[in-house]
Amino acid sequence: MSESPGPALRILIVDDHTVVRAGLRALLESEPGFAVIGETGDGIDAVNQVADLRPDVVLMDLRLSDTGATGSVIDGIEATRRILATSTAARVVVLTSHGHQVDVLRAVEAGARGYVLKAGPPEELFRAVRAAAAGGMTLAPEAAAQFAGSASDSVPVLSAREIEVVRLLAHGHTNRTIAGTLHLAEATIKTHLVRIYRKLGTENRAGTVTEAVRLGLIELN
Repeated sequence: MSESPGPALRILIVDDHTVVRAGLRALLESEPGFAVIGETGDGIDAVNQVADLRPDVVLMDLRLSDTGATGSVIDGIEATRRILATSTAARVVVLTSHGHQVDVLRAVEAGARGYVLKAGPPEELFRAVRAAAAGGMTLAPEAAAQFAGSASDSVPVLSAREIEVVRLLAHGHTNRTIAGTLHLAEATIKTHLVRIYRKLGTENRAGTVTEAVRLGLIELN
């Protein structure tokens, strides 16, 4: 491995498993040109750390469950959105155990500059970090295949917002509570539902949730 020219890339690690963070830190700090400047398992804390530390790249896990110091949880997608809404310099690379189509699509639509699987080779992660810092995009081969598959006629493509609506439907929320959760007008939620029904070929809320689960667009936890 050749040493990268210029100052080290400043990296923030976001993962709710302490052991995983320790392993990532050791791996990244063994690579010339990288400096880990912070870590957290809490999505809201990640947003705050980006504002304070100003990293070049944020390594973001999708499934965050650590309430950390904030006492609340947001997932990696929402954390990515908030980071990119408040920072014009930071780049986000998603690092996760999953390469599901819906996750890849949501991450890219949220603005992630890379999608790398934890089971992949370290060189893949290093390339993704460097590419993101330079303004490029890197998808792991498995993720790229899923992203390309999202354009297939065999599986309807829902937008990231539509997937959020269906996920909230699956948890029994009304149009009013969905609107409140997503900070949208109730009429906007109704419009989303009309489009979702049309895309999935469904006629009601229960059928929509069932079809979305069958297609792998959402998971029921």
